[in-house]
Amino acid sequence: MRPQNLTAEEQYNKMVNTPVSKLITGLAIPTVISMLVTSVYNMADTFFVSHINTQASAAVGIVFPVMSIIQACGFTLGMGGGSLVSVRLGQKRNDEANYIASTAFFTALGIGALITIFGNIFSNQFLSLVGASETILPYAHAYARYIFWGAPIMCASFVLNNVLRSEGKAFFSMIALTSGGLINIALDPLFIYGLGLGISGAAIATLVSQSISFLILLSWFLRGKAVCRMNIKFYKPTGQILGKTITTGLPSLARQGLSSVATILLNTAAIKYGDAAVAAMAICGKIVWFVGSLMIGIGQGFSPVSGYNYGAKRYDRVKAAYFFMVKAGVAIMTSFGIVIFIFANQIMQSFIKDEAAVAIGVVALRWQIAFIPFLPVIVGTNMLMQSTRHIKAATFLSMNRNGIYFIPAVLILPNVLGLFGVEITQLVADIFSAVTAIPYLIHMFRKLDRLAKDQPQS
Repeated sequence: MRPQNLTAEEQYNKMVNTPVSKLITGLAIPTVISMLVTSVYNMADTFFVSHINTQASAAVGIVFPVMSIIQACGFTLGMGGGSLVSVRLGQKRNDEANYIASTAFFTALGIGALITIFGNIFSNQFLSLVGASETILPYAHAYARYIFWGAPIMCASFVLNNVLRSEGKAFFSMIALTSGGLINIALDPLFIYGLGLGISGAAIATLVSQSISFLILLSWFLRGKAVCRMNIKFYKPTGQILGKTITTGLPSLARQGLSSVATILLNTAAIKYGDAAVAAMAICGKIVWFVGSLMIGIGQGFSPVSGYNYGAKRYDRVKAAYFFMVKAGVAIMTSFGIVIFIFANQIMQSFIKDEAAVAIGVVALRWQIAFIPFLPVIVGTNMLMQSTRHIKAATFLSMNRNGIYFIPAVLILPNVLGLFGVEITQLVADIFSAVTAIPYLIHMFRKLDRLAKDQPQS
């Protein structure tokens, strides 16, 4: 069903009065579809590239930190701007929302351009630094150079995507991301095999599909389908606007930035056991990310509901939205986790035929997927804090899974347990991250209860 073009007032009433279960479901379905399509076409790159050889498969994992850096910049401005936009719209301060959205968008384009310039100049040095061996480096360079060229549109797309979601218009975002994803999946085999471009073909397919998604996303704003207006005249890179946007997006910067560092350290630890280990961990990471993206999609359906209602002082709805999100997330994560645990061997074999890589990947996949039902607490609590502008707590929580707990684990466990330590690093980090989130959640709920009691009775 096509969404109605609601006025700002109608959108406000929808976000603060619709039952949260219905509202989050309606917002989460398109975001989950968007995240799934994004994950599928990322996995498609890995799937088709893995059939070239083990080194090509490992190269995709080596280039992942590049993607993480681009995502870190885009998510910082996108999630920061989106969180502020949803609160401003909840407060009916629509003009301020326009300034925030436009400033985040044009800043993202500029930062992406810098990544393109410096990435292409220092490509080989960077890829060697993040763990590319002499046999992997040529494949990694062939893949990364096109990813660097796509940095501006990727960064800006994250902003457009998150602003639409913050308005409660996730359907428009879904159309753009799904279109790009399906095109990417179709172009991968054509470019890689049909045109004989090899691993470069996968990167070109990604660049083309990302460009198409960007144009579709931008068209919603240019055609007046969004509440916010995207215009250079609203670009105000002041501390009040850009500063607050970056500050609010710090949890995303910490999460994605540390994800890049974590992947570098994981690749460095895995390369000691050969190219097969790097390839196995890269494939395992994409599969776990596929499942985790479902939870992130649900969380992104929750985030604008939380931000709108926190801004509108409907604290009871913020709590109800969180509980619904976590219950739905646990049910979905558990279902997928069981299936992947049972069929881990068959799943790995579908990606790569290298027996050593399959053996390593199966162990890592089963250990990591066993804890996936607890991911809703980690993701949900982080998004609750970020959407309500509890920035310090959100930043700390976002640093745990890929930083505060992961980095010591990946530095210590492989030295103590060898290859098995590499395989279980993410599991250990996830356990500690979930345990750490619980006290923050309890404190936040107590605060929401106090704020609700202080509200004047109507």
